[in-house]
Amino acid sequence: MGCRADVRVVAARRRCDIDPPELRRVGFGDAEYWRVNYKAMPKYLITGAAGFIGYHVATRLLNRGDIVVGIDNLNNYYDPRLKTARLDRLLPHTGFSFAQLDIADRGLLASAVDRERPDVVINLAAQAGVRYSLTNPHAYVDANLVGFVNVLEACRHSGVKHLVYASSSSVYGANTQLPFSVADAVDHPVSLYAATKKANELMAHTYSHLYGIPTTGLRFFTVYGPWGRPDMALFLFTRAILAGEPIDVFNHGQMQRDFTYIDDIVEGVVRVADRVPDSPDPLAVGTLSRAPYRIYNIGNHDPVPLLEMIRLLEECLGRAAIKRYLPLQPGDVPSTYADISTLEADIGFHPATPLATGIKRFVEWYREYFPAVEPLSPVTQLT
Repeated sequence: MGCRADVRVVAARRRCDIDPPELRRVGFGDAEYWRVNYKAMPKYLITGAAGFIGYHVATRLLNRGDIVVGIDNLNNYYDPRLKTARLDRLLPHTGFSFAQLDIADRGLLASAVDRERPDVVINLAAQAGVRYSLTNPHAYVDANLVGFVNVLEACRHSGVKHLVYASSSSVYGANTQLPFSVADAVDHPVSLYAATKKANELMAHTYSHLYGIPTTGLRFFTVYGPWGRPDMALFLFTRAILAGEPIDVFNHGQMQRDFTYIDDIVEGVVRVADRVPDSPDPLAVGTLSRAPYRIYNIGNHDPVPLLEMIRLLEECLGRAAIKRYLPLQPGDVPSTYADISTLEADIGFHPATPLATGIKRFVEWYREYFPAVEPLSPVTQLT
């Protein structure tokens, strides 16, 4: 939304505004519980809280009894009605407050973080998508570079104990060695989006080194599931198949993706957020890095051919897709496949939701959600 002097804070039952004995939260004890435990509860600030992953992470933290401050600019990269619908589901939580602001607005972000003094910042606000970066590069500079350094500076000056931030499997770029390992060199991005995410990792390492801020970057692999983004393949294909329209199948179908269900992503994010790095990354042994810094892949470790994904979707919808085969698009890669050995070793978690299960849950949500609203306008981007 750009610069705004009138930051909108809703559901503002924040720690500084409420006497703990008055607090109530459904499912998390009575007034005595809150009187004893409120100040000890960790406080999370989530940027991009009305986004796909941000909404689910916020829900998970709130459901376990944590305090969550959400930030989002509610922009129109895709239909904002989906963002406000997610937000509407978060607002009833007593432990949730929300500020509508853009992380690219340095002053407003710094003020919000300084006021809230979160223990952990989870930065999920970003300009997403590979193909959109070909036509709107400045959106990526504003959100992913300017916005991210603003997040780093806010963390630096507000005593944040841990910064967790979204990176992307796109950083592997032209790498053809599968599975992708966090130990691999990622010096050859093939899209501006990927370049900004690699830049985020470098910027975070610098702040970890200079100021001792523990930072953890998460390279997400093709996230999907209920409440997902309308520019993602599963969402686009579902809308088109139900409408009897053709779907664009790039690289003539010769693609595979490590599709990762949203619940697995959330489990990884929360476990990582709870594990603050206090020493150099073991993968940095032999280098000059001594920073409290980590990078993890979060993927299903099970790449699936694109045509198999389409077959599973057709089965769930009970309709056949009209396929329009096209060449590989600029910025795309034929395959993604996550090596998650460091994730398993450090936090003991292995994403494992089968694609058939995840697609079934997505389709159930899609059919339930869209009868209540006008279908979203189609977009052209696939990831």
